[in-house]
Amino acid sequence: MLLPFLWNLRHIHDYITKLLKQQRRNTCEFMGPWFTNQNYLVTSDPINVHHMLSKCFDNYVKGHEYHEIFEAFGDGIFNADSETWKYNRSLFHSVFKQRDFELFEEKIIRNKLERSLIPMLDHVQQKGSVVDLQDVFNRFTFDNICSVVLGCDPNCLSIDLPDVACEKAFNEIEEGIFYRHKVPSGLWKLQKWLQIGEERTMTKACKTFDEFIYANIASKREELNKCSKNDEMVDLLTMFMKKDKGSQVVVHDDKFLRDAAFNLFVAGRDTVTSALTWLFYLVATHPLVEAKILEEIKENFGSINNIEKKIGVDDLKKLVYLQGAICEALRLFPPIPFERKQAIKGDVLPSGHIVKPNTIVLFFVYSMGRLEESWGKDCLEFKPERWISERGGIVHVPSYKFNSYNAGPRTCLGKDLSMIQIKMTAITILSKYCVQVEDGHVPFLSHSIVLLMKNGLKVRITKRGI
Repeated sequence: MLLPFLWNLRHIHDYITKLLKQQRRNTCEFMGPWFTNQNYLVTSDPINVHHMLSKCFDNYVKGHEYHEIFEAFGDGIFNADSETWKYNRSLFHSVFKQRDFELFEEKIIRNKLERSLIPMLDHVQQKGSVVDLQDVFNRFTFDNICSVVLGCDPNCLSIDLPDVACEKAFNEIEEGIFYRHKVPSGLWKLQKWLQIGEERTMTKACKTFDEFIYANIASKREELNKCSKNDEMVDLLTMFMKKDKGSQVVVHDDKFLRDAAFNLFVAGRDTVTSALTWLFYLVATHPLVEAKILEEIKENFGSINNIEKKIGVDDLKKLVYLQGAICEALRLFPPIPFERKQAIKGDVLPSGHIVKPNTIVLFFVYSMGRLEESWGKDCLEFKPERWISERGGIVHVPSYKFNSYNAGPRTCLGKDLSMIQIKMTAITILSKYCVQVEDGHVPFLSHSIVLLMKNGLKVRITKRGI
């Protein structure tokens, strides 16, 4: 089965979706050549996903092979299992669920909108040039996550759109991880040993990004040694350096902090970039949806003058139609298009498929959003209305069916925080500018662990006259 997989690599997500639709309960075995060790069970059946992520959570883990492929993640929350995962999740939960942290993030996003994004878009609009909106969002979210996690702003998003080494390195790491998924493990391990090809690029990228992270850790430790404890909400790196645990103070070493920071970058940067990019593409190509979003913004905020200064966390909850559009974009183009698990013990999935011990199971979130059984015959259409109830509230959809934020004990802790950033950014841009996709530009899905546009999102920006 490897040859047709490689032949269809250019549109692999749609190929797998089509393949799964032809199988019993959207589940099948993938068999590679005997020498590749590429034998997987592949599924997009929501009941199977619910079984693995919730009912039998302890039996489906990341596993050793996952840890090898995602080596750059270290022992952070995405890579970890058992007690290490529980400790990381508890640590993150203690911070993310604080009201002060929401307000801290809101302040950072508002500052970046006012001081960087709006001036940059004004500049592009005045020049009348084409801009890659995905690149803009990449820079915007990278600056934001640096400020939240590290307490520094590398200013990737500025009018001259500079090359920033750490941001470029981060992108190359993610491309390298996807490469490890699509080739036999023996091949990428040999390339790593010889330091050639994709593995050489990834090694250099990891070194560049680690130097950036460790330099920030060193400077933070120096700051903490010089000043007394500050009760104000500060960046996550500073908070994690010394964390109170009951009557004890837990001191985290540099390796723990590096891994925590890297995983937070993955969670809070590329996933938001993906969501924003696909949202703006879909809204720009669906004028009626755009008109309804603008109408909702007017109803709740009135004048658009300095709207970025009016937006508060509580105000965002009123924007039901916008949230429906965001959820619909996430359904069609989930930031993490697939997940992998490894079974500890043998099992039988609800679909009747047998899972042997140590079997790798891949579930395709991208395909789950395109199931007629779950979403109806119009499942390929962009319809924010499907998320809005008759009473005008957001329809609750089970997480194992709408899996963009994962499900079960590993449900994304940053769901609400990501929605804040996406809504604030969408309101600011849509109320001030018309975004038009450049004629002839057709986006292609990227080959990465995050679902981005391989060729970017080329648009023209004009001032909105409302």
